[in-house]
Amino acid sequence: MTASGVTLRLLERADKEILKLPRTVKGAFFDFQHKFRTNPNTTGLKLQRLKGDHRLWSARVNDEYRALLLRLADDDWLIVSVKHRKDVYNRLSYGVNQVTGGIEYVDLEVVEDKVLGRPPGAADAAPAASRPLPPAAPAATPPAPRPEPLFTAWSDRQLAELGVAEPLLSVIRTLTTEDQLLGLVEYAPQLTGEVLIALFDGASYDDVLDRVTGPVAAAEPVDRDDFAAAARRPATVVTTTDEDLRGALESGDFGRWKSFLHPTQAKLVERRYSGPARVGGGPGTGKTVVALHRVRHLVRQLPAGHDKPVLLTTYNKNLAADLRSRLLELGGEELLARVDVTHVDQLALRVVREAEPGNGKQAIDDGQAVREWRALLDELGEDGWDPEFLHEEWTQVILGQAVGNRTDYFRARRAGRGKSIGRGERAEIWQLAERFTQRLDRLGRQTWDQVAERAARLEMGREQRIANIARQREEAGGLDNIHLQDTSGGRLRHRYRHVVVDEAQDLRPAHWKMLRAMAPRTPDDLFLVGDTHQRIYKNQVTLGSLGVNIRGRSAKLTLSYRTTRQILRSALAVLGETAYDDLDGGTEDLAGYRSVLSGGLPAGHPFPDWEAEREGVAALIARWDADPDTDVPHERIAVCVPTNQMAAEMGLTLKLHGIDAVEIRSDGPNSSAGVHIGTMFRFKGLEYQRMIIAGVTDGLVPREDVTRLRDREPTRYRQEIQRARSLLFVAATRARDTVDVFWHGRPSPFLDSSWLRPDPDVG
Repeated sequence: MTASGVTLRLLERADKEILKLPRTVKGAFFDFQHKFRTNPNTTGLKLQRLKGDHRLWSARVNDEYRALLLRLADDDWLIVSVKHRKDVYNRLSYGVNQVTGGIEYVDLEVVEDKVLGRPPGAADAAPAASRPLPPAAPAATPPAPRPEPLFTAWSDRQLAELGVAEPLLSVIRTLTTEDQLLGLVEYAPQLTGEVLIALFDGASYDDVLDRVTGPVAAAEPVDRDDFAAAARRPATVVTTTDEDLRGALESGDFGRWKSFLHPTQAKLVERRYSGPARVGGGPGTGKTVVALHRVRHLVRQLPAGHDKPVLLTTYNKNLAADLRSRLLELGGEELLARVDVTHVDQLALRVVREAEPGNGKQAIDDGQAVREWRALLDELGEDGWDPEFLHEEWTQVILGQAVGNRTDYFRARRAGRGKSIGRGERAEIWQLAERFTQRLDRLGRQTWDQVAERAARLEMGREQRIANIARQREEAGGLDNIHLQDTSGGRLRHRYRHVVVDEAQDLRPAHWKMLRAMAPRTPDDLFLVGDTHQRIYKNQVTLGSLGVNIRGRSAKLTLSYRTTRQILRSALAVLGETAYDDLDGGTEDLAGYRSVLSGGLPAGHPFPDWEAEREGVAALIARWDADPDTDVPHERIAVCVPTNQMAAEMGLTLKLHGIDAVEIRSDGPNSSAGVHIGTMFRFKGLEYQRMIIAGVTDGLVPREDVTRLRDREPTRYRQEIQRARSLLFVAATRARDTVDVFWHGRPSPFLDSSWLRPDPDVG
């Protein structure tokens, strides 16, 4: 509310329209809404009611454009559209949805022109919202047979009960192709699009009612004439302040989905869980958004204080930095002050160094560790063991199961390890593992797996001491035993009250043991989000065996807010028919995963060699830069490649062509401007408008050494192939608008025909 008492809000669909307008019109609109809030009757605004309608008004933005507004009450206005002045008198429809109770707006004339291909001007202009569609003129000759309409299986009443906008029912009855459907979805209210896409994808009426309509249905009876009440409901998504609008105009549509909370997501955020809970879903479904809002919800329930009882963690440094930035945007310093945001390895290292102040060992990653294994085998003259196999056996079996001696290792389960080994081989491996740890100690190094396992032991010991204190207190009638307190003399307690985990599928078993011990086993203790189809590390776990019981507290998000249907369909083909786990011993699929966004098909670019391929990438980016209709900053374009060496070579090629390039490192991009370049691993959790995936060549994706495992170690081969598929899947689904795939020689076997569609202008 402004000083003048005028409330002006912007319907989300109008917000999207404005973002597509010329830059000068965006600026004029920002000035317009500021003037309107000050005094809507200012002469220059030319505020007037549209003829034939008592609620819809028009106001001048500039010489060419007009804002269309609904007058909800005397000084309460809602902008529903911004149009060129010649389009103000299109056949416009607005109303209150009978299911959600939210305000919906549709330009029927645009829908018919764009979706059905009707020539402009085929119907008389009419401002009345309730004017029916004109009947089709009789054909002079019998029409050719038409395909079966898409939605004949559902009656108008059923569609309306699912929340479909009633003014669109007659148009929906004419749809016969998926392209027409996607065209309608672009202009239809959000719920209408979600319902129609779900039905088209094969969901039953009851399933759509439960999964799509139910979560957004109004809790109370809907008065369809009460627009003021409708504007206050969550279903009417609006922008309310100058700052919100300025942020949208400056950032563009890209990134809107990062903070928008769908009612389905809101219910997951606000629910009280009796124990650990998990939210799954495909790329772009808003899992991270849910995690961030969950953190804010948990903080709002806390008593006043200055501590940080909520942990927000993920598997690497750059994702943790992104989470911190987005949490700051969501709730400011006040929210951030109550949350510890850190990546899980850094947290484990902090625990170890706190307990062992003299531990100054350098932490090394898996690649460095495999090199140390190779060096050890060379020194010993051992050529019968594969260093990667030994490293995985050590991390997944010995460290993963906290095996402390050779006898326990002989009894350890090796499910999923593939290669069968006998007792004698286990004895050899144990001896090599002991020598390996001695070698690391001598070099002053430790692996992140060792750090995580040590931190887990420390935190589990702390949890046990807390339990002992509680038991002793209970036995003593509520009195404390000072001998069971920690060395500081303070009361020993868990580090956190709530733990929220993003990208949960990539955490190690030891991480879960540590996190489980860090929070008391109470309602709302652990909340994790992730998708095992996006697992890019070898950390396959069963949470129940690690003390994290999520049975009965799992949910799945199915609507992508980022990736178009065209990209999504091709990306899903990359995964093949391999089974993926659900983090708890079962399997998981992406059934029902869908998008209401539409765009172009992925394009393929074959080249004879790697040098020509790099030149082709530079040519494509230069072509985008030269296109006057393309307004994509370089930092919203990414080039993804299989190896670090290829990333360096690609960056050099782009710079030689005058294209700024930014390398993505372990802590994120090393600059704020320029095309982002990195390996597939680096793009996890990031989003771009345009994605180029280069080097998608057989022998690189998957690697040639993985292919050689097919006959020698079939189980390990299947695991490595699944991980390679997941990496390419992750890369492809980082894109919002376009994906271009480049290769030299023979393309990757993961690419089906949908990826190999050539671009006639490049390649």
